[in-house]
Amino acid sequence: MSNPYNTATERASILGPTLYFKGDLSAEEDLLIQGRVEGSITHTQRLTVGAQGTVKANISAQLIIVEGTVDGDLLAEKSVVVKETAKVRGNIFAPTVSILEGACFSGNIDMDGKKAGQLSVTQTRMVKPMTSVA
Repeated sequence: MSNPYNTATERASILGPTLYFKGDLSAEEDLLIQGRVEGSITHTQRLTVGAQGTVKANISAQLIIVEGTVDGDLLAEKSVVVKETAKVRGNIFAPTVSILEGACFSGNIDMDGKKAGQLSVTQTRMVKPMTSVA
């Protein structure tokens, strides 16, 4: 039986719900965030912000899936998926973007490969206004 951690593409890490990380997070394996992260996140694989996850960071990854809360820009090489339980405040840069019904999203979407700061007003979409939580 082979070791599941032999190559970066076979690895997956989990930041559990009681963990808090502050700083620059970087890795070459799938990551599931169920805790809190503040700073910046750079990944070469899939990054999932789980339903319990709270991220205050810009995220760069191959594929980004959001089920929890993200306050920051999302930059994906392939795709961004914002699930119905997600709350996202920030810009999305990806060739493919899916925002499921029920998700809260506030920001711009750029699917043309433009850099941040070059967004046009016609690419702005509001799915559902975010509400403040007291």
